[in-house]
Amino acid sequence: MSRAFVQATQPTVLDRLIGWVSPGAGLQRHHSRQLLTRAYAAALPGDTWRPKRPNASANADHAADAPTLRAKSRSLIQNVEYIAAGMNARVAHIVGTGIIPKWGGRHGNVLADLWPQWVKVADADGRRDLYGIQAAGVRAMDADGEVLIRLRSRRMSDGLPVPLQLQLLEIDHLDTTITRGNGNNAVVGGCEVDALGKVVAYWLWPQHPGDQGQLRQRNQRSTRVPAAEIIHLFAPTRPGQGRGFPRLSSVIPRARDLQLLEDAELQRKNLEGRLSVLASGDVAGMAEGAQYSGGPGAGASLGELASGGITQIPAGMNVTVIEPKAAPGFVDYCKYNIHLICAGAGFTYEQATGDMREVNFSSARVRLLDFRREIEQLQWLTVIPQLCERICAEFAAYAALAGVIQGKLDYTVEHSTPKWDHVNPSQDVDADLAEIAGGLSSISEKLRRRGYDPKQVFDELAEDIKGLQERGIWDALVMLLKGKVPAQPSPNGG
Repeated sequence: MSRAFVQATQPTVLDRLIGWVSPGAGLQRHHSRQLLTRAYAAALPGDTWRPKRPNASANADHAADAPTLRAKSRSLIQNVEYIAAGMNARVAHIVGTGIIPKWGGRHGNVLADLWPQWVKVADADGRRDLYGIQAAGVRAMDADGEVLIRLRSRRMSDGLPVPLQLQLLEIDHLDTTITRGNGNNAVVGGCEVDALGKVVAYWLWPQHPGDQGQLRQRNQRSTRVPAAEIIHLFAPTRPGQGRGFPRLSSVIPRARDLQLLEDAELQRKNLEGRLSVLASGDVAGMAEGAQYSGGPGAGASLGELASGGITQIPAGMNVTVIEPKAAPGFVDYCKYNIHLICAGAGFTYEQATGDMREVNFSSARVRLLDFRREIEQLQWLTVIPQLCERICAEFAAYAALAGVIQGKLDYTVEHSTPKWDHVNPSQDVDADLAEIAGGLSSISEKLRRRGYDPKQVFDELAEDIKGLQERGIWDALVMLLKGKVPAQPSPNGG
């Protein structure tokens, strides 16, 4: 900041003189001069908006707000149809039927043979296979902000392909009541960290604290579990963030207000189907069967009203018929808010509602591409490194400990995410072929973008072509395809 600018914002002799003669005018001049020091309108002193917890860390925000946000997020998913559908769509695109590893390296074949056998028995609770754990874990991460997967060692006598199982735990198992020192470490909200801030252990309840029906619940105590036995899955959004927030955190108030509006509209619709009358004056001569109960604010039945008839009322009685008026724009207002809720929650309006009436090819493609980029970011930056790679590393390590692998462990692993369906497959294929023909992309790159392993595809193609040639079908197939596939030389040189 220059010296001239600082001097320009300081009170002058004239400012002091005006302030002595007229304090109000002096304050106004000083306020106007201070505006020169603000580069952003949001930082002006006159802006009345004040954040409720300024400069708090992500962990401080989590400690104060996360339990409430988690409870409200679960309630919305359980009770609001379009939110439940949207959250299910996210899991279907992130995990699908499973994020599958591809093993390589010297021991890759051994691990690849063991993997399908272990997938079926990986769940310690015996309810899901490994890919079911992936889907349930991602669903819990979205709904609650975070989830725990505990690694359970097993005996060789248990007969598992690898002596390891996984137990999926809701974040409620973390004992957040513990905040104390533990030697050189510190326990904050159930997470024990060392002097460098690295998590070294979690303090967990043996049972879910919400299981009130369990008799052992009264006397249970949390136990220390080393971090090496826990996978803590969450998507950090701020530096230094150690816990996760629910995916719906930013849209909870709007979704709640929209539900209140829908409830009010439903009550108004109920009133439209009823005839209500306010009567004042002499009620002594009301029609027989009216059963007037008297007293201020008392109600009465109008009795039987003949269709198209004329009903006489007592003299001196004033009658007012209540006719609820329809509020215009209700549907448009609801759609507008649902669009905003879906945008903040991370899924599309069409996925949440199934309403495709206002969608054309171009708009659907653009929105799908944006959604796809967000999902791929979550897959490759959160789910795969935190969950999938950790599980594969533990699986390989336990396989070596069990003696299944001889010698020093040597493997590589890559992951294949669910393939994306195309809005217009024919146009997409033509565009891919044009890029390959123009030298703008390789066949392998296009195969990887579609979720295929290029080497596996090329091996299968070579085997298929060889089999067709040996059976004498290749030339006929080329003719049927009308030149779309280049002819290959036959084995006899023809």
